[in-house]
Amino acid sequence: MKQFFSNGKLLISGEYVVLDGAIALAVPTTYGQSLDVETIDEPKIIWTSLDETKQTWFEITFEIKDNTIQHLGNDDAISNRLLQILNAVKQLNPNYLKGAKGFKITTKLDFPKNWGLGTSSTLINNLATWAQVDPYILLENTFGGSGYDIACAKHDTAISYQIKEDSKEVIEINFDPNFKNNLYFIHLNKKQNSRDGISHYREHKGDLSNYINQINEITQQMCTCQTLEVFQNLMETHENIIAEITKQTPVKQALFNDFKGSIKSLGAWGGDFILAATNANPERYFKAKGYNTVIPYLDMVK
Repeated sequence: MKQFFSNGKLLISGEYVVLDGAIALAVPTTYGQSLDVETIDEPKIIWTSLDETKQTWFEITFEIKDNTIQHLGNDDAISNRLLQILNAVKQLNPNYLKGAKGFKITTKLDFPKNWGLGTSSTLINNLATWAQVDPYILLENTFGGSGYDIACAKHDTAISYQIKEDSKEVIEINFDPNFKNNLYFIHLNKKQNSRDGISHYREHKGDLSNYINQINEITQQMCTCQTLEVFQNLMETHENIIAEITKQTPVKQALFNDFKGSIKSLGAWGGDFILAATNANPERYFKAKGYNTVIPYLDMVK
């Protein structure tokens, strides 16, 4: 049996503008997804997906026939999406599955699917590693996006990430703030569709050159920041810049106006996790408002 594992991800800075060349700060999470591959004698792909409670949330069987992957009766959105990904893998590596009898494949998440930590990106990276194809190209040919999530899947430390003209620059950095005990991740009880967020961003963005320079400076300062107060100021300035670009309301103003501390959206605005920086443990505050998933930095970040 072959086993693969990819880290989940959180984008600390550079959301949206990372698509246009801004430098982003991203961290891999302790949560991720594994993929186990077992060879079988039948010319089939028997696929099972398990959630964080080890319960099956999706299963399907594909047929391998004439070096192609075909449905065996199932024809729903998830099945079609998975078939698209497997065929995209095969386009990148024509020898993928060639001569093979079949496989039993099991994926296992160790975080809830609606957390937005990278259910898709961890799958893409695991499949790409198994099939020996470029995960960034596979992502581009399937889900799209900046690719920072693939970088997090592959790296066990914080990274700076930048899309350049012909490449993606990934630099491992020592992001270990001495105020990390004052940082918390809170889930907003819903998953934000990244593609919808990107579409909204593209509709509203104008000339970004000045904004990108500001975000690059914020990212660099975040990476070396020594005090909670300075980090909070950087978070708030970042929120105001992205709000101006996307014509959206910052999450603190929209939902947590009375919070004693700073709050920043992570990734596409409107769902998934936010980052709270505060002197006091904010768990009681957020739970009183109905947000029960409050995770300290040290429990979330690798």
